[in-house]
Amino acid sequence: MNIFYVENHQAFIAAVKREFLLDHNIHVVGNVCSAKEEFNDSYDLVLCDYDLDDGKGTEVITHIRKINSKIPIIAVSSHEKGNKLLVKAGANSICSKMEFRLLPNCIRKLTN
Repeated sequence: MNIFYVENHQAFIAAVKREFLLDHNIHVVGNVCSAKEEFNDSYDLVLCDYDLDDGKGTEVITHIRKINSKIPIIAVSSHEKGNKLLVKAGANSICSKMEFRLLPNCIRKLTN
């Protein structure tokens, strides 16, 4: 599966890729600007954090929904408020960073 992952913390990215996403192709971007420039229809799934260096993940999700209204998007913030705002912007599901061990299950539910 091709995953577009919007996250700005390198140590977290490395751990998530190693522990939960090893069997997937991951394209990581760390900010709103890069996400808007680099997203395209070649991805099967989006993981999006809320707090980014140059803005909020809600901007990314709004942009992605204009391009692709059907792609599954999982909100992956560590804050409940951020996840709720990401869902309001168009994310389909939440997998809090505090429960990332559940990420493979969240992905299966959205993509099967």
